[in-house]
Amino acid sequence: MSKLPTKAEIIEWISDNPTLTSKRDIAKAFGIKGAARIDLKRILKELEAEGHLQKRKKTFRDPDKLPPVSVIQITEADSDGDLYARPMEWQGEGAEPRILMSLRASDPALGPGDRILGRLAEVKGENHQYEAKLIRRIGTNPQRVLGVFRKSAEGGRILPIDKGDQKEWLVPAGATNGAKEGELVEAEQSGPKGRMGLPRARIVSRLGDPSAPKAVSLIAIHQHGIPDQFPDAVIAEADGKKPAVLTGREDMRDMPLVTIDPADARDHDDACWAHADDDPKNKGGYVIWVAIADVAHYVTPGSALDREARKRGNSSYFPDRVVPMLPDRLSGDLCSLHEGVPRACIAVRMQIDATGDKIGHRFVRGLMRSAASLNYQEVQRARDGDVNEKCAPLMAEVIDPLYEAYDLLVKARARRQPLDLDLPERKVELSDAGEVISVNFRDRLDAHKLIEEFMILANVAAAETLSAKKSPLLFRVHEEPSPEKLDALRETAQTSGLTLAKGQVLQTAHLNRLLAAAKDGDFAELINMATLRSMTQAYYSPANFGHFGLALRSYAHFTSPIRRYSDLIVHRALVSSHQWGDDGLTPQDAEDLEGTANHISDTERRSMMAERDTTDRYLAAFLSERVGNEFAGRISGVAKYGAFVRLDDTGADGLVPVRSLGNEFFHFDRDSGTLMGADSGFTLALGQKVTVKLTEAAPVSGSIALELISVEGDEVPRGGRGGYRKGRGKGGGKGHPGKRKLTRAKKKTAKVQRKVSRTRRS
Repeated sequence: MSKLPTKAEIIEWISDNPTLTSKRDIAKAFGIKGAARIDLKRILKELEAEGHLQKRKKTFRDPDKLPPVSVIQITEADSDGDLYARPMEWQGEGAEPRILMSLRASDPALGPGDRILGRLAEVKGENHQYEAKLIRRIGTNPQRVLGVFRKSAEGGRILPIDKGDQKEWLVPAGATNGAKEGELVEAEQSGPKGRMGLPRARIVSRLGDPSAPKAVSLIAIHQHGIPDQFPDAVIAEADGKKPAVLTGREDMRDMPLVTIDPADARDHDDACWAHADDDPKNKGGYVIWVAIADVAHYVTPGSALDREARKRGNSSYFPDRVVPMLPDRLSGDLCSLHEGVPRACIAVRMQIDATGDKIGHRFVRGLMRSAASLNYQEVQRARDGDVNEKCAPLMAEVIDPLYEAYDLLVKARARRQPLDLDLPERKVELSDAGEVISVNFRDRLDAHKLIEEFMILANVAAAETLSAKKSPLLFRVHEEPSPEKLDALRETAQTSGLTLAKGQVLQTAHLNRLLAAAKDGDFAELINMATLRSMTQAYYSPANFGHFGLALRSYAHFTSPIRRYSDLIVHRALVSSHQWGDDGLTPQDAEDLEGTANHISDTERRSMMAERDTTDRYLAAFLSERVGNEFAGRISGVAKYGAFVRLDDTGADGLVPVRSLGNEFFHFDRDSGTLMGADSGFTLALGQKVTVKLTEAAPVSGSIALELISVEGDEVPRGGRGGYRKGRGKGGGKGHPGKRKLTRAKKKTAKVQRKVSRTRRS
């Protein structure tokens, strides 16, 4: 193309190719070379001055974009009955986009004037620019119920699964959504109480068999008492919130901050950017920016939103859903750092030197605009040389500097020696129908570790700043292991031929040397599991007892106020200590810190148990079709009633009942964590490699039963007392051993109680 493109053609190109928007990309697209590039630069500057484009460093982007979650208003229905809507918070300079509603059969009827919170997806080549799915109607918050449907001639009834909810719900004939007798359904109240004083409902979701995978997380939510229905006052308060403006904030909109999250993330509460430090006194150092959504601006002390957030304590995450701490209007919209949308934030600028040590930091309250929403996999691929269109314009200015700063932090981490456990995380993948497709272990990419290190550094900066300002706050505390647990770990190490030194103040470096000695050997998993079991559980406290696992003196959660109430408290403390506004920590907040710490530590444990139960049920459902198959695994726990085995492929834990091992009596040694046959001497111990047969998998309870086939490659003894004839694994011999006495000596050592007195800091 020899002639220059028109302004309209340039705008259309940028709209169609949002990742190829540098001047070089535009010139290449239109075949512009040589001196003609000067004219192109002039046209781009004119478009910028006219408000059609916004320049971000060396990239031009179309500002007329809507966030993925937004408030919209129904405007009209066309002749085909399709509903259209308009955005309520349009910030672009161009024409307001048209939005087509994509409604499901279970969605309520909508009409012109209705305001809704919708999830938006951009479309091309249509007479509308976006399609929207209903999250909920603004101003309405119908009560919901989960229960079993009982069909009748007039429609049916719903029997709630909550034990504390004894009332039934009436479902009219036209509101059953095709539900069948005995199905688990989710319904919402559709009208006032009808006959017999029972509320009327309409079924919005059919979950099928109560034991089916799709019902698993909902059942766990209700069994553990996790609040999943926001009160009307909370919804109304969230719906009334407006986007923050620049007044009183530092303008950070030109910084190329990016969010890096899982590919399926719906909210983005942290963004980062790094660049080489231009301070001549810090040669080889870097500046790292971490910006976090300013939730404190929207959730003010004593408000309905605040009371509900504290009650929930945190968000709960399940394979098929999230129970958020905050309503969608905040968690998915105003407090989510969506690409290209101005968002309020609290950010920290951190300087690190060439060795990776933090040498300075400062906090600001700002207004930012994310340059890109990226996922871990694409960022890692880009760093490794497989660069996609979205990452290409970000490599030199954003992605490469992030990794360069991370490389320095790795050096500092190596010196600090935080606990280096190798504990892969399971990931349950579900189909649209809620069935388990696969169970894998999550990849641990450098992109994951990069964000993790940046967040840790920001959390340390928050704790140090607030401690220096003598501000009340909530610390994240992880205390060192107890002497008793250390003795158990030391004994496990000794039986594995390894050593954990005694008689010195324990440091994470000592545990890391033990883990490194076991790495790649037969006892690697055993030592990792035993070390994990020796750890105390982390909790929140207004007193600083340090974080043993991270080898840090001061640590506070600052980076996830969307999903953790503790972080919101820290944000408020930063607001107060910097005198940024009247929405900071109140005297009442400070007075209640002890109670708040105890409460949110409890809600965190509640969520962990519900999430673990849900994963166990999904794994049982996944394995239920594989009963009779054999699997490889390792013994992960020993009790007097049997041994627990963790399967290698899925990470599922199943029980080998002691009764399935034959008729002989098995002695359980709690200290060594072993089961030993009284006649055969056959021994089961932590960490042994085993082959097992799956005999039962119950999705309803999440339990898995196993039969032991072999231990360390040797066949398991069968039959009654003394019936073991073949070669055995550890604890046995070859041939028939005859009756033998247990020769294990019981150690009688005095247990010295160590009392540690700590002085609380205000």
